[in-house]
Order: sequence, then structure tokens, then C-alpha cells
Amino acid sequence: MTYFSGFSYLARMTFFQIMVFSTIAIVIFLYGMIGNLQKWGTGVTGYALEPKEGQKGSAIRFLKTWWAQVTAESHHNGKPILEILILDILFQRRILKRSGLRWFMHICIFAGWMTLFALSGLMFAVEMTEKIGIELPFTPAEFRDMLAIPNYIFGYILLIGVLIAVIRRLFVSEVRQASIMYDWILLAGVFIITISGFLADGIRTGIIWSFGLDPSTAPPAALFHSIISLLFCIAYVPYSKYIHVIATPLAILANKGGE
Repeated sequence: MTYFSGFSYLARMTFFQIMVFSTIAIVIFLYGMIGNLQKWGTGVTGYALEPKEGQKGSAIRFLKTWWAQVTAESHHNGKPILEILILDILFQRRILKRSGLRWFMHICIFAGWMTLFALSGLMFAVEMTEKIGIELPFTPAEFRDMLAIPNYIFGYILLIGVLIAVIRRLFVSEVRQASIMYDWILLAGVFIITISGFLADGIRTGIIWSFGLDPSTAPPAALFHSIISLLFCIAYVPYSKYIHVIATPLAILANKGGE
């Protein structure tokens, strides 16, 4: 396997090794998600709460109950599923009704995060296709160059959303008073991931974000960005407040778009 990135020639990771690390992150994520589904299956809905003594949760039971509620006819908030998916989940109109700035912040973070995640998935698929010997009309390197502009655009969109979140927590009194250290840790994690991605690419290409750093530092910068992204954006999600990116759409769909 070819060289991927590393802190030095001796401390480097091959493509195979980074894929193993990615698999571990996904397994940790799935384990946490199954645990959450089991909690929800016992009726526990609060973050970090444990089921009552003697109760046993079932992820399958929860999913069956959730799906039955989604597909059941309702005389209250009975909006079509497609409308809920587009307007309530993707467009987030419920947040827009409360605050335009908060909505813009959420849209930037949501669109940036999810699109960059999807682009990374596409890059992974191309890499794996090439590794198993299937010929494509382009090489992984060429495909990476094709994704450069979308990566920049949605990277900046994510950065704008994160900066708005930081400014709100610093200068909006009611937001600042409601924030706890845990909120700052989550926000700092997304900020570091976003900035490290720009730095790694800037050092590699020598533009904008390179800050004149030696190109030899590009591999360790890329490794840092990859590892922290896998840990924070995948493995850590089920164990943090970021579980709301999964729980909230499930709840909106079950409630037929209701509050």
C-alpha cells in the first residue's frame, strides 16, 4: 500500500492502515448508536440518561415502533413525508421561524458538514475501487482535484457557520449564559477540524492557508486532520450532544413535522 501521511518517515500510515482506523471509528459509532436505540426503546429520551432498573431496551423494537408511527395516519401534523424531509429537516424551517441568524448558522454548519462528509465518502469509494482493480475514467488523484472546488466552497460555508456560533456564544448574553463548558468543547472540536482541513490542503498546494510552511509538513497536517475528523465527526457522535443530528430528524418524522 502506498504512503498516506505521517509525522515522520518512521511514523507514517499507509492507505490500508488509515482504512483500518476508519473501520474502528465506524464500529465505535455503530456500537454507540445501538446503545442509544436500546435506550430509546425503553422510553429514555434524555441525553445520557440510563434505563430504569429492570427495563431492557431493544433497538429493533424502537425502530419498529418509530416506523409504525411514521407510516401511521395522523389527524395532527399530518404532513407528507417528502415535505417534512425537504422543509423541516433539510431546509430547517422550524428554526427559521424562531431566528433568521440562528437558522443561517445552522444551515451553514449542516450543509458544510454533511456535504464535506459526502465528498469524503465519494473519495473513499474511488480509492477503494482503484485498490480492488476496477478501472475508472479518472485516477484517485484526478478525482481529488475535481473535488477541490466543492471542498473549498463547503469548507468555507462550514467555517462561516462555526464562526457565527462562536460569536453568538461570546457576545449574545442569553446564549453565553446558557452555554456550558461542554458546549464550548463541541464547538472547539468542529472549529479545529475545519481549520486543520484548510491548513493541510493549503500546505500541500501552497495557496492561501499555507502560511509559508514547509511542504514537508503537509503529510502530518493531513494525518492530524484525518484522525481528529474520524474520532470527533464519526466515533464521538453517539456519545455527545451531536446525537441530535440523528435524533432530531427521527423525532420530526415520527411527529409528522409537528413541534
